[in-house]
Amino acid sequence: MFAFLLIFVGAMAGSLPARAAEGPAWDSLLRGAIVLFRHSNAPGTGDPPGFRLGDCTTQRNLDQAGRDQARRIGEAFRSRGIAVGQVLASRWCRAQETASLAFPGRVVGEPAFDSFFDARERREAATAAARRILEGWQGPGALVVATHQVNITALTGIVPRSGEGVVLRIENGEFRIIGRIQP
Repeated sequence: MFAFLLIFVGAMAGSLPARAAEGPAWDSLLRGAIVLFRHSNAPGTGDPPGFRLGDCTTQRNLDQAGRDQARRIGEAFRSRGIAVGQVLASRWCRAQETASLAFPGRVVGEPAFDSFFDARERREAATAAARRILEGWQGPGALVVATHQVNITALTGIVPRSGEGVVLRIENGEFRIIGRIQP
């Protein structure tokens, strides 16, 4: 029993600093910041050969762990009383499902946040279009975006884990990274 208690306390202590560090990010979302979520867990990399936008059977999709992550994202917002002004998502099924499970009935597909993983020539144009949308956000509420790792990295320089959110604000025309939130 004592060994179990030590393991439990050690595990909790290891996660406390990470969760405590999320405080400024959640506080900022209460004041209408922006969060860029990498879609929840979808095993694999990229999309299978023959991928077709709008046909989820041809895409890499969320697994049960990813669906659970997405639901936890929405619950975290609701439990903290965070008002969500708008939910935008890549048109890829895994991003749409992440956003829909977290924020049912609120999702708007936005091509500026579509993946360019297999089309690197789209990087500059997609990133510029996404940046314009983010720079124009004035609320009310938080702007939630469900997108892909390549998009978030191009915008922020951060490589997020599946389901992880990067919280930012626009200050003097520049992105200011506030923090990261875990799924």
